[in-house]
Formats: sequence, C-alpha cells, structure tokens
Amino acid sequence: MTAPVIMVGFVPVALRSLAAFQPDGSVVVVEEPDVARKRDVASKVAAAPVARELVEWEYQLPGAADEFVNAHPGLRPAAVAPLQEYATPFAARLAERYGLPGAGLGAAELLRDKALLRRVTAAAGVLNPPSRQVTGPAQVRAFLAEQAGPIVLKPANRQASVGVRIVHGADEVDAAWADCLVQDEGAMVPDRPMPLRMLAERYLRGHEYSVEMLFDRGRPVFANVTDKVLHPGPRPIELGHLVPADVPPALEATLYAQTERVLAAVGFGTGIVHCEWIVSGDGSIHLVECAGRFAGDGIIELIERAYPVALVQAFWTLLRGERLTRPLPRRAEQAAAVRFLDVEPGEVCSVDGLQQARAVPGVTSCDVTVKPGDTVRELRSSWDRVGSAIAVAPTAAEAMRRATRALGEIQLKVRSEG
Repeated sequence: MTAPVIMVGFVPVALRSLAAFQPDGSVVVVEEPDVARKRDVASKVAAAPVARELVEWEYQLPGAADEFVNAHPGLRPAAVAPLQEYATPFAARLAERYGLPGAGLGAAELLRDKALLRRVTAAAGVLNPPSRQVTGPAQVRAFLAEQAGPIVLKPANRQASVGVRIVHGADEVDAAWADCLVQDEGAMVPDRPMPLRMLAERYLRGHEYSVEMLFDRGRPVFANVTDKVLHPGPRPIELGHLVPADVPPALEATLYAQTERVLAAVGFGTGIVHCEWIVSGDGSIHLVECAGRFAGDGIIELIERAYPVALVQAFWTLLRGERLTRPLPRRAEQAAAVRFLDVEPGEVCSVDGLQQARAVPGVTSCDVTVKPGDTVRELRSSWDRVGSAIAVAPTAAEAMRRATRALGEIQLKVRSEG
C-alpha cells in the first residue's frame, strides 16, 4: 500500500490539487471534530477518490500531535502538511515525530504568534511597527497617546483579518475594542473557546504586498510577490490580489531578502510561507505578519497560472524529502488576478449573471458562495466575502480589469437587514 500523505485542516481545493499527482486512497485528512461536523467534511472526503480517510482529532490542543502519533503507530505517512493557519504547529510537530521534513515546531509556533514574531524578527534586524500587547481599552488609549497617528487593533493569534480594526482617536477606542472582540469564524473553528490576545500597533501608511516563498531545508527554491487590493475603511480586508506584482526589480529583491531574513530568524525548515509587508512612502519596508502555510484567497492558483508552475506538487515533493527534478521558474509568463465580490449585508433574494461572468475573456473561474435565502453578513473578515472571479491577461492591470468586469456581470440582490 502506498504510504499516505497527511493533510491537516480540510481545504476542498487542496484535496482536488492532490488528486492531480497522488494515487487514489493516499490522502489522510485530519480535521477538528466540530469543524468536520459543521462543514460536513466526512461526506466530502468520502466523495474524493484520492482520499483514504478522515481522522477527527482536536489538533489545536497542547500535546495533540504527540498523542496522535501514539494513537496511530502504524500510519507511517510519507508527508505531513498544514492546510489551515491553526494547523501549522500540529503539522510541524507531527512531521518531527514521524521523521519527515517540515517547518519545525519552533518556527511554526513563532509564526503563529504575531507578538513573538515581532520580537524575534526585530532582533534579527527586520523592521516592525511599534507594537504592544493590550488587555483592555485603557491600555489601547495609552498606546494611542504615544503614537503620532492612528493605530491598528488586531489579535495576536487569529487568521483571515478576523478582529482587525484601525483606530484614529481615543473616542473610538471603547467601540473598537468591543468590535474587535467579536471574532466569529463560524464553521472554520471548533466550538470550544480560543484564547484571546490582542495587539495594538502603529498604523503604517503604504502599499501592501505579500511574498510567497517555497523553502527546502532552509533555502528558497521559489518566490513570488503578490500585490494586494484592500477594502477602504476601518477593516483592512483584501478585496483582490495580483500576481506577479508590478514592482521595480530592486523592491522585489528587497522583499525576497527580507522574507528570507524572517525565515532565518525563526529557523524555518521546509515548506511554504505567505509573508505580508507594508512599503511606506519613504521606501521603508515593515513586516505585517508571516504565515507558515499556503496563501489563501486563491493566490496559489494565481501563481500556478501566471508562471506557470506546479507549486503544489513541488511543495508536497519537498515534504516527502524528495528533490525537485528541475529548477522552478523565476519569472511569470503572464499575469493573474482575483477580485472578491462586495455586497451589502442582508438576505439574498436572487443570484444571476454567473454564466455571463464566466464568459468574460480571460476569466478562468467565477463563483458565488451564497444562494437565495442565505444571509450575507457585514464584511468583518475574509470569511464574510461571498464570491470571487479569477482572470489572466498579459499584464496585471488587465487581469484585474477582467476579474472586476466579471463580477460586474453578477446581479446579487439582497434584502437589507434594516
């Protein structure tokens, strides 16, 4: 029997990607019991020929990986990978216990904790915005009084822009604090409470980019810079991404070098990272955060289409401890963009225009995740977005125009909650 690979955290598109190069019955999916129930993971895994089984496991609890190894002594996987942010420490420890390549538990834990990551990377010479852990509005006001401008309130240990808020004045602090404490991730997290730790940071004005970098035993083998389009207003949620970012070669090289510095600072081994940066008007580059897993929001599909490159397959190849047979491309051959659908909250009355949207030249996919009768929530995090379009073109600007045009064809009527 083929040694299985373990996917920690269920991601449907990741399971479909594995089917392109993994034999049937070779993927073990590990998911939290509450999440598996709420997302009906069991039936989705059962319907995927590439999957071997679903193992429900409370992997976000301390000691969960070591307990898993002892409970499954005969599993002997060929590779272990995190597919969700909260899965990274468990997957790193599991890989260690099975003697497989991975990020390393120490690196995974530092990347999961934004406060610790700031301390460690600052000591390595990486620019970070002034930051402080806070436990209530009084500490937030004190921090705000020390800054020459607005601040950002954010959790130290969440994902998908959950609980992030820009605060401009002391009169906003109480409402902003209460707002940030609402961190409902719905079906994406277990029902048990998660520890809450908040950071207050100086708000930096500038342009945001991310670097997606594949590492093999501490050295980069592929890198890409992604341009971000952010939602205006107090919650900086991504409305779109462009690959590759149209930036000068010097800035690209600096972003790559700084990402390597971050990964060296935490001792990252093998895997992929999604590292976010702000480039200020004066050219200074500050670290926002760095995730030790695949980028979300369709960025990996954008990369695979733009270069093109079999990035997912290369990732799993390295986690199996195998060598890549050829160098991965350094330059993209075209551009790709994703744009997310932005609608007012309320009850969905009708959804039309998908066929026309998918027919826009260059559009490779366009989907809406709600149907009549569903409720669109206020846009508080990435989980609240209800649709997207991906397009390719010779340039990033044209790719984004095509994706935006596709969303313009969609007629999603909502009955306001008011």
